[in-house]
Amino acid sequence: MSWNCRSSYVFVLFVYFLILLEAADLDYCENGGSYLDSKSELHDHFRRSNVNCFGKKTDSFALDSLGLSCRKLIDAFPLDEVRDNFVRTVNHCVFSVTQPTPLKGPLKVAAVSKDALEEILDLNSSVSQIDDFAHYFSGGKLWPESVPLAHRYGGHQFGFWSGQLGDGRAHLLGEYTNKNGEKWELQLKGSGKTPYSRSGDGRAVIRSSVREFLCSEAMHYLSVPTSRAASLIVSEEPVWRDQFYNGNLRKERGAVVLRLAPSWFRIGSLEILTRAGELDVLQKLLNHVIEEHFPSIKLSDPDKYLAFYSKVVNETAHLIAQWMSVGFAHGVCNTDNFSLLSITIDYGPFGFMESYDPNFIPNSSDDEGRYSIGNQANSGLFNLEKLGEALKPVLSPKQQPMIERILKEYPGIYQRWFHKLFKAKLGLLGKQEKDDYLIAYLLRLMEDTGADFTMTFRHLSELPSRGLLEPSVSQGMWALRDLATHELFANWVSMYLLRLKRS
Repeated sequence: MSWNCRSSYVFVLFVYFLILLEAADLDYCENGGSYLDSKSELHDHFRRSNVNCFGKKTDSFALDSLGLSCRKLIDAFPLDEVRDNFVRTVNHCVFSVTQPTPLKGPLKVAAVSKDALEEILDLNSSVSQIDDFAHYFSGGKLWPESVPLAHRYGGHQFGFWSGQLGDGRAHLLGEYTNKNGEKWELQLKGSGKTPYSRSGDGRAVIRSSVREFLCSEAMHYLSVPTSRAASLIVSEEPVWRDQFYNGNLRKERGAVVLRLAPSWFRIGSLEILTRAGELDVLQKLLNHVIEEHFPSIKLSDPDKYLAFYSKVVNETAHLIAQWMSVGFAHGVCNTDNFSLLSITIDYGPFGFMESYDPNFIPNSSDDEGRYSIGNQANSGLFNLEKLGEALKPVLSPKQQPMIERILKEYPGIYQRWFHKLFKAKLGLLGKQEKDDYLIAYLLRLMEDTGADFTMTFRHLSELPSRGLLEPSVSQGMWALRDLATHELFANWVSMYLLRLKRS
């Protein structure tokens, strides 16, 4: 089976990667910790509790002493001076300290990712059966060393600046360094209101939480850079949602996902600082991101911000090409949902194409198709342009024109990655003049016939080349049967077989 045609089996494989649990009812939530009012108090908090235990942890003591640290993030930036948890405009900071709101019991551990627990958090997956697991992994109980943070960011949504957005229903619990030296930030989603909740209730429902949990792990196993999901905790707490945006609210159940990422900073993290004229904080954030996540760039380099921009442009082009190669449409490609590390984050409305259709829109509220799957590369270009605008105030007049020059490279970078990935799906080795045409030709046939995107490539990988020459394609190859109804299918097959011979 071709490695490049594996997406259709990804959900079947979850039986190996996830543990599904029907946990005993848990009827309380303990809200650990209290607000810490100054950085000196925060430092005392760290000294008392900053422990990091490597190796698989198997008991409740290990769960109690996971070994998170918030110190680096808190030391790096100014914090919101207001500690009361109410919706407001926040200024001159990167984070607000704010407590999660525990879900009302009983709680259930609906699912965990065995791989995320064991390979990222160094926990034995059996820890999910401990009573306190549901409380720690939903925000009802806090690790001693955790200082919950909500991130302040802005963003362009559907092409327009939306002002302050921020973590309206998410809490960053801290950073964990695992036995492999990898640093991962733990974030709860659906854990209650923050200063950035706007008109929201701070909650997430089971429906959207299951989707995010599954897709985060699916994308990881499809080798697409992504945030991860460690657990899904559900409750009986009623949450009211207008699912179809038609004015009809209905009662659903609340849930919390524990998400993991090397960093949750996004393009909107920088945009809001530039828009507010907070250039000192902007430079602190840029320097932190470069130092922590771009080791090839030296802070002493006078062109470090240009080097950073070039790297993000390259990696974002690569990421979107990877999305396209597995038929993934993000659905909300706003600047607040585009990671500075070029990983897939914030799985709201998303979808995987079935029949190939470049106009496929997974977001029912995207009436104009701005974020259709065929427009994702253009959305990336728009977002990178906004990133460049956010960087310009910290660049010299001589450096500023370089932003446009770097951005002009984006279409070519994207096309090179796109064709490299699709050539791999077709088993094409080396580089030949008409490769791009061969790929475009196939995609047009798929669009005209409505052939299944994933299974077309899988069947091509499984069927011997001579089988494509048979008058009727094998009965089991239903995607190719659809494709073969096109009058130009035989012409494409001839071109494809000739190209395979030349490999």
